[in-house]
Amino acid sequence: MSTAGGAAAPAAIRDEVQQQAAEWLTILMSGEASEAEYAAWQRWRGADPEHERAWQHIEAVTQRYKGVYRDGAQRTAAAQALASAGPPASGKRRQLLAWLGVAAGGGLLAAQTDAWQGARALRADYRTVTGERREVALDDGSVLNLNTGSAVNVRFDGERRLIELLAGEILVVSGRGAGSIAPLEVATREGLVRALGTRFAVRQQEGYSTVDVFESAVEIRPRDGGGTPLLLAAGRGVAFSRHALDAPHAIDAYADAWSRGQLIVDDVTLGDFLADLARYRPGVIDCAPEVAQLRLSGVFPLADTQRILNMLPHSLPVQVRSRTRYWVTVEPAP
Repeated sequence: MSTAGGAAAPAAIRDEVQQQAAEWLTILMSGEASEAEYAAWQRWRGADPEHERAWQHIEAVTQRYKGVYRDGAQRTAAAQALASAGPPASGKRRQLLAWLGVAAGGGLLAAQTDAWQGARALRADYRTVTGERREVALDDGSVLNLNTGSAVNVRFDGERRLIELLAGEILVVSGRGAGSIAPLEVATREGLVRALGTRFAVRQQEGYSTVDVFESAVEIRPRDGGGTPLLLAAGRGVAFSRHALDAPHAIDAYADAWSRGQLIVDDVTLGDFLADLARYRPGVIDCAPEVAQLRLSGVFPLADTQRILNMLPHSLPVQVRSRTRYWVTVEPAP
């Protein structure tokens, strides 16, 4: 194919090279790449002009943002957001490939939005990295637990007690310090959650927020929705967008187990289990479609995600292959 000026358009980058470049981006953005891995990345770039073209495409996209990797490789706020926010593995892969330009046109816009949100999260009052959990005591007596890859700003004054959830998930036990009369509220990109003397969790996801209530109740008001706010009682959860709320549902009995350092599941699919586990581990966990519907139950310690992966072949007909420390595939056993 030729362009309007007669010059041949560059050939499309092969799928396998796209995957390799996405894998290198995963390793570099983890923040834990070794000297040997940096050297191997440079050798990969020099081994084939197509490799370098794929990487140049990444750099062309990321140059619009500030931030630098060591040795001149771009490290953007978007890349750090991908490393710490911890969406499901399939979502991570789509976002990585979006940086290569192989996703739909909307993928780049989503990456730009992630970059802006990621930059805010880096400057947050309180934050956690992938796999980290943190408990914070606030001035009014409230206790705030941050799950993996989470970030919040806290704005307390005489008129308002506001927690702004920028990324991830928090568990809030609301308190009331001496003389405090302002309601405790949690703001997400989709709306506002007001505590009514309660213990509850709020999670910021891609395009929507979720709330689980463990004690008392909360009021939820979508940002662009009208009408009366939803009163959500203990034992119930709900997802909502900027415009509307889904139907409330009963929450999982173990929904807050992460605050105790555990991942507890009861007859869930392996695909869903690995998507949740991926939030606590840098990089990507892929689950082959052939085993995604296998089911498992158990109590798993979040402090050692590698141990959890190593245990899977003992209870399910699967094998765990590590392409790198940051790219793991769970697939059918031989």
